Amino acid sequence: MLYILAILFPPIAILFTGKIFQAIFNAIIAIIGVVLFIVSFGALGVIYLVAIIHAIIAVHDYRQTKRDERLIKAARGDK
Repeated sequence: MLYILAILFPPIAILFTGKIFQAIFNAIIAIIGVVLFIVSFGALGVIYLVAIIHAIIAVHDYRQTKRDERLIKAARGDK
């Protein structure tokens, strides 16, 4: 679900992972990308893709961290 949100609304997906400063940074990139897309008639809309890629990487890192935490708990025998 977060991956779909990362494609449609990148800053919100990062915000759901709890990374506030990265969400703000991503929002700035996304806004610049949308403005350049409108101003340049689509030529510079590629910058919005940077925001999407950043969001996908952040969501993947969040999910991987959660997997690692579960694995460490299982290895230690914690509940």
